[in-house]
Amino acid sequence: MSESALNGPALAADLTSAAAPGDGPGRTGRTDRVDRAGRAAKRARPSSSRTGPEVALSARAGDVPAESAESAESEGAGGASASGNAHGAGAANGPRGAIPPLQHIQSLPSWLIGRVAARGRGLVAEALAEHGVKMLHHAVLAAVSELGPIAQADLGRRLSIDPKDLVGILNDLQADGLTVREPDPRDRRKNAVTVTPAGESLLERCAAAAEDANARLLAPLAPAEARRLMALLARLHEA
Repeated sequence: MSESALNGPALAADLTSAAAPGDGPGRTGRTDRVDRAGRAAKRARPSSSRTGPEVALSARAGDVPAESAESAESEGAGGASASGNAHGAGAANGPRGAIPPLQHIQSLPSWLIGRVAARGRGLVAEALAEHGVKMLHHAVLAAVSELGPIAQADLGRRLSIDPKDLVGILNDLQADGLTVREPDPRDRRKNAVTVTPAGESLLERCAAAAEDANARLLAPLAPAEARRLMALLARLHEA
């Protein structure tokens, strides 16, 4: 029998029998103490009687105090609520997440490439302006040098320039002595455009100026990074 099983009436009886041999006033005091001990044992019995095999069974059954169970349920519900709120917020924001609209636009490759290209054009335009040439005039002069003599209509198609605009550009280039228009030997009804020696000389100076401008554009990059960027841009351009 376990020690806790001696609690209750058995303990009170033992104490009473131990006090029995005495008589007189001392006996009354001992009896009172025995009675109080018995009442205390009765009050303690419900908690102390849950010992031994019962405790082991409770442990195996996974008893959880009510307070802990309630706490766990509360935390679980709170976690699920927080997770649901986070999911809802993400769905409301869409693919942009929490990025503001303007910042989202400015983070797109199309925006970044366009801004870098605009800066590059600006640098080249400034460099060419020092030689008295506009960018579109420079492109037409370069095409005439590479493809000429070339029919005026074919030149416009190759450069995707409106025929009316091309006429004005060729007039400017010819007025500066950079190109000449003569009847096309293959079709006398058409004009063929040819570059002049002065035009070739200007193209050499413009090429050096454009190289310098692009070097300034790529200055923030290491040489290997610049080569990698050019390879990636070429892939995008050819795709």
